[in-house]
Amino acid sequence: MITPPAPRRPAPGGGLAVLVVVTVLAWLAASHAQALRGLLTGGLAGIASAAPPDPPAIRTPAPGAARAVAFALRQCGKPYRWGADGPGAYDCSGLTWAAWRAAGVAIPRSATGQLAALPRVRGRLQPGDLIIYRSRGPSRRHVAMVVGGGRMIEAPARGVPVRVTRLRSGFLGAVRPGAGR
Repeated sequence: MITPPAPRRPAPGGGLAVLVVVTVLAWLAASHAQALRGLLTGGLAGIASAAPPDPPAIRTPAPGAARAVAFALRQCGKPYRWGADGPGAYDCSGLTWAAWRAAGVAIPRSATGQLAALPRVRGRLQPGDLIIYRSRGPSRRHVAMVVGGGRMIEAPARGVPVRVTRLRSGFLGAVRPGAGR
């Protein structure tokens, strides 16, 4: 009598690994989708709805901020290259410069120039604001753009593409292009 082969059992932990990978991918997709959905349906109001409500004293966002954020988000995944300002690659200040240029607002090209020349943020950060950090790179400065919901977009370093990540504390300053002095 021929006995049928025993059923195969999955490798131990294999299903858990797949579950973890799927969960992480879903979380990443959801964070980008929420920001993009907000831009498409309600401009800055859609992005701001993902964040806790603003206190009543907050001024309206700078003109063009929604366009700058939308432009920056479309660059996700493009490579980092020192000195690049698009369209195929970006460094940190090249990304913020190109995004605000696409929104019709001229800003300095370097992170140091952006911090020195643009109006400082008073109060809460808003989408489109630029956050400048200390860095070990050649310019000693790094800049990222607030996209809302406690997140920012940045072109961080060689080997790391343009990405959306959580806001980090410890920045040198925050500026608001287009807000006037």
